[in-house]
Amino acid sequence: MKIGVPSEIKNHEYRVGLIPASVREYTMRGHEVFVQKGAGLGSAIPDSAYVEAGAKILDTADEVWQIADMIVKVKEPLADEYHRMQHGQIIYTYFHLAAVPELATVLLEKEIAAVAYETIQLDDGRLPLLEPMSEVAGRMSIQVGARSLEKEAGGKGVLLGGVPGVARAQVVILGAGTVGTNAAKMAIGMGAHVTVLDVNLHRLRYLDDIFGNGIDTLHSNAGTIAEFAEKADLVVGAVLIPGAKAPHLVTRDHISAMSEGSVVVDVSVDQGGCIETCHPTTHEKPTYVVDGVVHYCVANMPGAVARTSTFALNNTTLKYGLALAENGVSDALKADRHLLLGLNTYKGKITYEAVAEGLNLDYTPALELL
Repeated sequence: MKIGVPSEIKNHEYRVGLIPASVREYTMRGHEVFVQKGAGLGSAIPDSAYVEAGAKILDTADEVWQIADMIVKVKEPLADEYHRMQHGQIIYTYFHLAAVPELATVLLEKEIAAVAYETIQLDDGRLPLLEPMSEVAGRMSIQVGARSLEKEAGGKGVLLGGVPGVARAQVVILGAGTVGTNAAKMAIGMGAHVTVLDVNLHRLRYLDDIFGNGIDTLHSNAGTIAEFAEKADLVVGAVLIPGAKAPHLVTRDHISAMSEGSVVVDVSVDQGGCIETCHPTTHEKPTYVVDGVVHYCVANMPGAVARTSTFALNNTTLKYGLALAENGVSDALKADRHLLLGLNTYKGKITYEAVAEGLNLDYTPALELL
């Protein structure tokens, strides 16, 4: 199979779909890998490293998209890339389609086999290709939240850990999954007072066992969200429903009730966001203010630490990418029920139920099309 790796074009996105070690795995199995010139530079990977691993370097994105049977990316294709998609092509990347209906339309028209990192799921419910980026985003949420709380960044001028004689900042984390757990680790490490809310009592018990008296855990409901979000210095939105839009748990009224200079960081913004007043921002202009509250809503947060993120992502994406290349879409998906859950569109149909519901489109079970 011919594997294409174009440069990412999302604002300040420095990650890349494959690292040289992954390229070598593909080429050792007889596949051809075509990498756009300079695609890895944002992750400190020179073209020469790809060549040494067996890849061929092409000058333009058009060339890469045109020659490839399967495109391996990091972020969803943007509007400038829609015309480059080849009919029936495999695209293996993060999609978050419920939040980008216009992309779904193009994928259906071109009968793209869209295999989404974020919906590949194991039997225990884990999302193995989302986990590494969730770990990065969770840890970054506290870093950027702490920075945004500084007065010169628009915040109220609060230090997360306080100092002797001065109260610590109140950090409220909505969601006890991978993002929330990693956010809690960082916030506790920086000395903040941390409260984690979730509807999953098993996860709350797990965090209580890990962190003990380092955090407060609360069942998430309308009452506790209102009470604790409104008095928080920093709220981190870490809610995920695989393939579906995130529910708006923090409302405009909650935001209005927060003190001026407080901060919200919505990590789930690429799935529509769990904070009503959030909309996607970029690393170039990451924040805006609503009712005196600073909003940080960058949709590709891990792109800021590109080298760490790229290598962590490849640790998990390689296995499934090789299966697609070795066996083709149909056979690879039939052989692996976890990978099957990654198929979001195929032969002009939506094949992931939560995506179909989020887009208000018809759902067709993938096995009916394979």
